[in-house]
Amino acid sequence: MMAKLFITLQHILPQHSLSALMHKLARCKTPWVKNAIIKVIIKQFDVNMSEAAEPNPEAYESFNAFFTRELREDARPLEHEHTTVACPVDGEISQIGSVEKGEIFQAKGKSFNLSALLGNDELTSEFEDGQFTTIYLSPKDYHRIHFPVDGTLKKMVHVPGELFSVNKTTVASIDELFARNERVIAFFDTPAGPMAMVMVGAIFVSSIETVWYGEVTPPRHNQIRRWTYNDDTLGYKKNDEMARFNMGSTIVLLHGKDKVAWADELTAGDAVQHGQVIGKINA
Repeated sequence: MMAKLFITLQHILPQHSLSALMHKLARCKTPWVKNAIIKVIIKQFDVNMSEAAEPNPEAYESFNAFFTRELREDARPLEHEHTTVACPVDGEISQIGSVEKGEIFQAKGKSFNLSALLGNDELTSEFEDGQFTTIYLSPKDYHRIHFPVDGTLKKMVHVPGELFSVNKTTVASIDELFARNERVIAFFDTPAGPMAMVMVGAIFVSSIETVWYGEVTPPRHNQIRRWTYNDDTLGYKKNDEMARFNMGSTIVLLHGKDKVAWADELTAGDAVQHGQVIGKINA
């Protein structure tokens, strides 16, 4: 009953208005306001501040600064080997596997369309029958996104959409969830062939920003936007920062057919951390 009520609320709530409100609240610098919110989140979600470069919660100028906090340099044992794929985020694997007949597995009995996910982009064909992993970031997680392999940026796409929650209840209940929510897609050339990083927005995820562009959303838009990059200087190294969720959500990482093999031991529900090995590049 509670799950049905939660899903119903997802459909009737003013998702974008709530996200805009959160955008303002998250950037409030009034000390007693931002400190109160930060303390509640730390307590509610058991946030490990000992991993943060700045462990004092009150030192952050806003809740958003806290939420996108930097880690200590030694907080993660980063994988630098060029033959492996490093996890781009802290989070929990929602699903991991292969793209089959243009569909990506979402949850029991549900999948979503690859082309729809990628905004029906012309580069979709590069990921047909390829590999994917979907990773959910909870409020307690580190919210910066990093490169899993070396990569050169080729294209970015912003697809407007809904802002449904992306927790387990909605993933199991709402059809085509990740292809319906607002998202930012970045395409790269890499030693592992073509790669796409899909950063999926959700309710209260007030902003997605990348290191090469800054804040992509907001402001809100009604049409798909595309940027093509022909500058080879936009190359990045494995584990470099790629982007940030200003509030948490989900990523979908895509590689081309037969280009990578996921680690055998990884399965849905596994906790993962930025920098750990999640796969290898096929020779």
